[in-house]
Amino acid sequence: MNDFAHRPVAVGIGGRSLEAAWWGPPPDRAPSIVLLHEGLGCVEMWREFPARLADATACGVFAYSRFGYGRSDPAPLPRPLSYMHDEARDVLPRVLDAAKIRKAVLLGHSDGASIAAIYAGTAQDFRVRGLILLAPHFFVESMALASIAAARVAYAETGLRTRLGRYHADPDHAFFGWNDAWLDPAFGGWRIDDVLPYIRVPILALQGDVDEYGTAEQLRVAEREATCPVETMLIEHANHAPHLSAPEPVLAAAASFTHRLFRVHEPV
Repeated sequence: MNDFAHRPVAVGIGGRSLEAAWWGPPPDRAPSIVLLHEGLGCVEMWREFPARLADATACGVFAYSRFGYGRSDPAPLPRPLSYMHDEARDVLPRVLDAAKIRKAVLLGHSDGASIAAIYAGTAQDFRVRGLILLAPHFFVESMALASIAAARVAYAETGLRTRLGRYHADPDHAFFGWNDAWLDPAFGGWRIDDVLPYIRVPILALQGDVDEYGTAEQLRVAEREATCPVETMLIEHANHAPHLSAPEPVLAAAASFTHRLFRVHEPV
């Protein structure tokens, strides 16, 4: 059996089902890295990254699709503008319980990175030992809103809907749940830098230097506001999904970070 093969599972939360999967060792044999996807993501859209991450870090890797994404059950629409806070406070801890997570790093991408930061900054969960944040949003930038508006045009006029349909049971539900929230005029004032001083675990924050949804100021905010140890890296020639457009430096940074946190061979 390939230890890094994709092992699909279902997670039940409040009578509803979430699509999920494991790669690498289970949580009773090694620390876990919990993947939190971006605003249009799901389990399958991590592609080969989870298997490579498990191999590079010697950790188990667990991913789930949030309600309304992938093959998970739907979420009520429209999403409230507090949807990332709601996910962090109401759903994520129950997912960690259901997956029997014992000791973990939360690795979030984009919206998922914001959810990870909110959780670590508002809940005292001793299972969470560190954060890896890929292209995090701590505040809304005008370039992000322009890119999200452009995505709405692409969804209507190009093959984006068809492409998303390969991964999501209901691509309209997934797309408009995210897009409508971000383009709500009230969302322009959204920010979560106020949670950063309350995070008590080390942070590794990575961003591509050609990220179409954010600038390096997102990394600078983390450096300025966090009181925990913070490492940042701006990755050359990487876009808003650095784990896909530049996987090698992301995997190397994640492996170094987790090895230092867990010392790899330390018992769970």
